[in-house]
Amino acid sequence: MRERLKAGEFVLGMTVTSNNVETAAHAATLGFHFLWCEMEHSSLSLESLRTMVLATRGLPAPVFARVPWPEVWLAKRVLDQGVQGVIFPFVSDAERAQKAVHGCHYPPFGRRGSGAGLAVATWPAPGSYYDSADANVLVVCVIEEAEAVDRIEEIAAMPGIDVIFIGVSDLSFSLGLRGRQDEPLLEEAITKIVAAAQRNGKWLGRPAGSAEDVRRFHQQGFQFFQSLTELGLMKLGAKALLEPLGIKDKPQAQTTFY
Repeated sequence: MRERLKAGEFVLGMTVTSNNVETAAHAATLGFHFLWCEMEHSSLSLESLRTMVLATRGLPAPVFARVPWPEVWLAKRVLDQGVQGVIFPFVSDAERAQKAVHGCHYPPFGRRGSGAGLAVATWPAPGSYYDSADANVLVVCVIEEAEAVDRIEEIAAMPGIDVIFIGVSDLSFSLGLRGRQDEPLLEEAITKIVAAAQRNGKWLGRPAGSAEDVRRFHQQGFQFFQSLTELGLMKLGAKALLEPLGIKDKPQAQTTFY
């Protein structure tokens, strides 16, 4: 992951929302660069996360976890299951950014506890787990509030953050736009975030629901992408199979962003 990002290439993660180890293990073989295990917006549990880490050992896609809030103890819990990256939502000021960094690194730089017996058993690199984890765990901070846009310079300048990820849907809501993605106010905010991240040497991320999105956003400087959920991919597969047979899905009043 880091080598691809350093080379200017993109990484694409499938979003895992169901407590199904078969889904995660299969997804890790399909070509995605990582699995985005969604623990903020789904019922995914700590136990199922550990099972997914065990089931994907030796497979190409590492497991990342999005925790519900930027807290040191939440980062500690998922890292001790063996994940290789942590995604923190609502990082809207320097204090939250600092908590994200502290939770992912050992002292003296951070505040992570040394009881990582489970993580050691599944970590892919030989040698000292503690040194390797400090060097390789990816810290992703999600910018999704208007307050974060106002404080983006202090957030982006925080040592230890690797990726500034723009949660474009929640950011739109925070700006009073109710999720709309074609508003000048949202584009202005995104431009400000992009500039601050690039000035501070941080990689940029955002959701991308299609190959066209990935190509377009990559040309704009984004490299770290959250892609569809397993349910979204199931819907695409069903549509490809059924529509040529004249079978269409029932219309839905609401859909999620990704």
